[in-house]
Amino acid sequence: MCRVVLDPGVLIAALISSQGAPRALLRAWIDGAFELLVSPDLRAELRRVLERPNFRRYASERDVRAYVALLERFATLCADADSPPRLSPDPGDDYLLALAHSQSADFLIRTH
Repeated sequence: MCRVVLDPGVLIAALISSQGAPRALLRAWIDGAFELLVSPDLRAELRRVLERPNFRRYASERDVRAYVALLERFATLCADADSPPRLSPDPGDDYLLALAHSQSADFLIRTH
């Protein structure tokens, strides 16, 4: 089975839009097409964005809690790298590259 890391931006887009590539990826994961790899840092970034008050126009607190619970229950939780190497033009994304590398992910899908 294919192992995939989805950038938090992809996961957020999948929640707020019922159409498009991010939602199709979410559906494919739910249907068992690939193993979704997440880490504590990825979940924390996702939560930080989804819990912002201005995000309520896209999803209710209840929907956000259910979405995060779905990911926590069914995605594969992997450890974060202690000190991810500086590889990305955006240092905030280095943890994603380290996660994909350390878990031998087949794909890392980012929003930018």
